[in-house]
Amino acid sequence: MLWRYPLVVSISMCLFPKIEAAYAQSTTSDPQVLPPVVITGTKPSTKPGRERTATPRVRSKPTVAVYPTTPIAGSGIESDKVAASVYTIDANQLSQTESLNISDSLVKYVPGITVNEVNGNPFTPDIQFRGFTASPVSGTPQGLAVYQNGVRINEAFGDTVNWDLIPTAAIKSVDIVTNNPAFGLNALGGAVVVQMKDGFNYHGAEIDTMGGSFGRIQSSAQWGKQIDNFAVYGALEGLHEDGFRNFQTSNVRRFYGDVGAKNDDAEFHINMGVADNDFGAAATTPVELLQQFWGATYTTPQTSTNKVGYVNLTGKVEVSPTWTVEGIGHVRVFNQNTQDGNPTGTQPCDADATLLCFGDGSTPANGLNGAQLSNPFDPSATLGENDRTSTQTTTTGFSLQATNTDQLFGHNNHFVVGTSFDYSVTHFTASAELGTIGPDYVVSGSGIFLGQSGNPVSDGPVDLRTTNQYTGLYALDTFDVTNRFSITGGGRFNVANINLQDQLGTALNGSDNYTRFNPVIGGTYKITSGLTAYAGYSEANRAPTPLELGCADPAHPCIIASFLVSDPPLKQVVSHTVEAGLRDTENLSLGTLSWKFGAFRTENSDDILNIPSPVLQGFGYFQNVGSTRRQGFEAEATLKSDKLLVSASYTFLDARFLNALQVGSNSPFADDNGNIQIMPGNQIPAVPRNVLKARVDYSVTDAFKVGGDALFVGSQYFVGDGSNQFMKLPSYAVFNLHASYQINKTFQIYARADNIFNNQYASYGTFFETDAVPNFTNGGAPFTDPRSLSPARPRALYAGLKATF
Repeated sequence: MLWRYPLVVSISMCLFPKIEAAYAQSTTSDPQVLPPVVITGTKPSTKPGRERTATPRVRSKPTVAVYPTTPIAGSGIESDKVAASVYTIDANQLSQTESLNISDSLVKYVPGITVNEVNGNPFTPDIQFRGFTASPVSGTPQGLAVYQNGVRINEAFGDTVNWDLIPTAAIKSVDIVTNNPAFGLNALGGAVVVQMKDGFNYHGAEIDTMGGSFGRIQSSAQWGKQIDNFAVYGALEGLHEDGFRNFQTSNVRRFYGDVGAKNDDAEFHINMGVADNDFGAAATTPVELLQQFWGATYTTPQTSTNKVGYVNLTGKVEVSPTWTVEGIGHVRVFNQNTQDGNPTGTQPCDADATLLCFGDGSTPANGLNGAQLSNPFDPSATLGENDRTSTQTTTTGFSLQATNTDQLFGHNNHFVVGTSFDYSVTHFTASAELGTIGPDYVVSGSGIFLGQSGNPVSDGPVDLRTTNQYTGLYALDTFDVTNRFSITGGGRFNVANINLQDQLGTALNGSDNYTRFNPVIGGTYKITSGLTAYAGYSEANRAPTPLELGCADPAHPCIIASFLVSDPPLKQVVSHTVEAGLRDTENLSLGTLSWKFGAFRTENSDDILNIPSPVLQGFGYFQNVGSTRRQGFEAEATLKSDKLLVSASYTFLDARFLNALQVGSNSPFADDNGNIQIMPGNQIPAVPRNVLKARVDYSVTDAFKVGGDALFVGSQYFVGDGSNQFMKLPSYAVFNLHASYQINKTFQIYARADNIFNNQYASYGTFFETDAVPNFTNGGAPFTDPRSLSPARPRALYAGLKATF
């Protein structure tokens, strides 16, 4: 038993142990994945008296989670009958990635998905799909709905998605669902549906520990067991990494557990999770600093702490052989604290340098007591400010869904009707502490806090209570016209009520209501036994968030996610999507060939963008910008045999503005008033037109596996360059390698090499005010290059040990 001691020591090196299953992980079939090196555990035996007397409903084809309430696997429909693109990642694929970061698997396996590290930390990424984003960064217009075990986890205050809170080892499957309004608000570009493991579909235990470049050490452990009609599952994860950039330390600590019970007609689960993560977010850095040191940072500290705790009760009851009722009740508590060092609009007054002014040399900068602040700073000091926010949200809700599979007019039919209700209460506070920026670009606080300062700008404290009530009612029906031809139709009615209650006065008070019915219609036709054609049309909507409603006036810009002011209402965003394509699976002499080709077009009306203030560095506002369009196609092919898997995909995406508009910008091509003119047909910034992916896995022996993958992302316009006048952010290519060796039935060693050619590239680019802070690395002279980039990780090497019991 001495072999256990190094494992225990390695786990204790992390803040939490991580658990990851190597066997009995998922029953999801995926013809695109090479069988992993796993040890198959003992399957639960079927005991006498447990057999069902009725004929069981056996599905011979994989199903997809195409409805929001999917607490139990199998409540979707056959993938061949889905009138949209179908992308599924199972637990085996997640395990092969050897990462506690879900974005690594999404980028690797799903065509069209790209990642922007605008936040400057790999564990808090922007995930982009078809030009729509799910981001943890407040102020990012969100366009993807994300569900975990049937519960929507877009945070209430800004619809943000904190990917770091999802326990990766505990994931059973991830479905990327397009062209379906059943997923409610924010499903403009689609939905990401994460289904977690439980003790019925995972048996055994695993401990997985990995370490490597930039001080990374991570460990996980998971365990699942079924005893007759009861099952239990638990997973722990812990990670520490110093990062390749200054101030980029990451600490991840997560737990997930599930207790379930079932019989022949019903299944119930209570699952819970907690996480406590903190990050150094290095954000974008001026090019001139990166040219001297690729890990440089600009105006820090930039830190965030995310905490979450949730409990879900899920159930599924087969009321009759053809009626199934599913339900979820949930409670989720989220807490986030951020600190962000920034340049400041505060400066010595022109008329009297012993006083401070804000925004210009004459508007008084006031303290918390409303009196103008005196100037205690040295005349040679560079002033900055530490902006702090606190967001505390409690969300409760339920969803209920009924499924019927009775035949209709003698034809197979799959009918679903459901409803959901979510109620969220958020307490949001913000403050700004004046300080000085040192030669290392660190903002040192002075203990002096800004109050409301001037008009039209505001930088004072905020204390806001918001409530969100989201109600939805949906119905969808899939009808088999023939054995080959199926049609789907239905829709969802959404109601969103958002209230803002100012705790310091009345300026932020407001109440907004948004309603809309979103239809969907589509069909699939099986041309041959393996080849299926599909086509569909749908609509979806996104209601403005409390954050956006609190910062929508160009005359009163805010430090995004920090300071809010009373603003005019925004219109909701409505998307119109049409999609069509082909998918095929054929058994050849070389192996199984699967391929997909699909074209899509989504047009948004009253789209909302974050517009930089033309007056103040770091300030901005939200604005409806008319219509935008995202269109393109995705192609993917995979050949899989017993020893070899080869896969490649290509995505073309064209994202454009459809209306002329004038917006504020920090672009070097902005006019004297700080505005740019966007013309119809201009490309939307930060959306690459071309994405190419390829991967190869080869079994040298039954125990020894090797493989590699490549990613090419095309050029894209800088954020702020909606007029398309500046050069593009260059395209980039990344190549990775991996290998594993199964020592015996218990132990496996593995290794990863990321960015093997050490390519220096940036995944995100924007502009900054070159004269806001001196270039201390150049003797204090002003910066001359307006580009500010988020540098990507250099070459990284990792190795790990996995033990399966």
